[in-house]
Amino acid sequence: MLTPAQAQERCQALIERAQRAGAQAGDAVYLASSAESVSVRLGALEDVERSESEHIGLRVFVEGASASIGSTDLADAALDELASRAVAMARAAPADRFAGLADAALLARAPYPDLDLDDPAEPAPQDLRRLAEEAEDAARAVAGVTNSEGGSASSGRGVVALATSHGFAGAYAASSHSVSASVIAGEGGALQRDYAWASTRFAADLPNAAQIGREAGERAVARLDPGRVKSGMMPVVFDPRVGSSLVGHLLGAIAGSAIARRASFLLDKDGAQIFDSGVTITDDPLRRRGLRSRPFDGEGLPTAARKLVDAGRLTGWLMDSAAARQLGATPTGHASRGGSGAPHVTAGNVVIEPGTLSRAELIADIADGVYVTELIGHGVNGVTGDYSRGAAGFRIVNGEIAGPIAEFTVAGNLLDMFAAMIPASDLKIERGIDVPTLRIDGMSVAGD
Repeated sequence: MLTPAQAQERCQALIERAQRAGAQAGDAVYLASSAESVSVRLGALEDVERSESEHIGLRVFVEGASASIGSTDLADAALDELASRAVAMARAAPADRFAGLADAALLARAPYPDLDLDDPAEPAPQDLRRLAEEAEDAARAVAGVTNSEGGSASSGRGVVALATSHGFAGAYAASSHSVSASVIAGEGGALQRDYAWASTRFAADLPNAAQIGREAGERAVARLDPGRVKSGMMPVVFDPRVGSSLVGHLLGAIAGSAIARRASFLLDKDGAQIFDSGVTITDDPLRRRGLRSRPFDGEGLPTAARKLVDAGRLTGWLMDSAAARQLGATPTGHASRGGSGAPHVTAGNVVIEPGTLSRAELIADIADGVYVTELIGHGVNGVTGDYSRGAAGFRIVNGEIAGPIAEFTVAGNLLDMFAAMIPASDLKIERGIDVPTLRIDGMSVAGD
């Protein structure tokens, strides 16, 4: 794996090759990663893995047409061939008046923000094994846990570099560390499985491995002997680990490409009040050590914090340059790149800001409702907003979490769900998308 400086130079050299081959404009992206993981099961070593990957991608423009190509071979001869093939492909492609590099006047300028994403510590395999064992041991020690799918710990590092033909060049490294456990509770045919995990940029920021294990064990035991819930309209409360999926549906609906295709349930809702005034949703790609932080976007534009929803009101779309041209707007610094192909939109660290009620207060007046801890399936229509997913969790009876329930469906329309959403005050910043407990009244629950 190259250093960030070496990766940046390699991208710039590939752009120069493409221009010599006849490209009028282009960009090159370098993506590399290395990772090591150790898994244990029932106290014994299960697996030790190490993976490494390295990829360079080239996108060129010729007479309004574009082509993308990638390679894992970074030798000079391979890059020469890559450049000539990309230009030949572009000459055979149809023109696209919306494709192209970002406006040069909008490009990020060095020095780029230092977001403290790269941990110099690299745990040894025995350290990873110790963390995996601590997590699994703690999970198996929970009364009612009868089997284990294992504990695991991993560490990794990646390098991203981007260079364009009109003056941008940047690169950065980012690390990751994680611990997880997954166990089974119960006997015979009455088994329940659950898990817990944590991931951080720096090893020192990881929660205690035993804490993660205990959480996995307690979650599995709490699911034992699930009942069924009667069908009807009732309040549905989403646990934070599943509530974040609702933010994912919002992000998909405000992507500029979806708006340009007129394939979003939020079409024509720019500036509209779609949530209660107590709901604010922020996007911060510059959070230090954030799991979705980055100093510049996939087109070389600066990233910046913004409110996606301000006091319930939608503030606009997330746009790369192509979508912005289609919509007659300005790109928002949300472009992301893979190893090949055009950019796509990705948000940074997204948060639904906490409300004023604790979780207990949020559910205190619910006589009969459900608390969802697991969602199953993908029954969400991004064009109409229709929402229907299988679920498991717990009943809420007279304001208290009651027994476990399974095999039910929660349904509604995302516009109605957003309008009814009430966030609790229990926000924890743990993932790239974080939400507090969320209550939505008036959803359809289908069980018995």
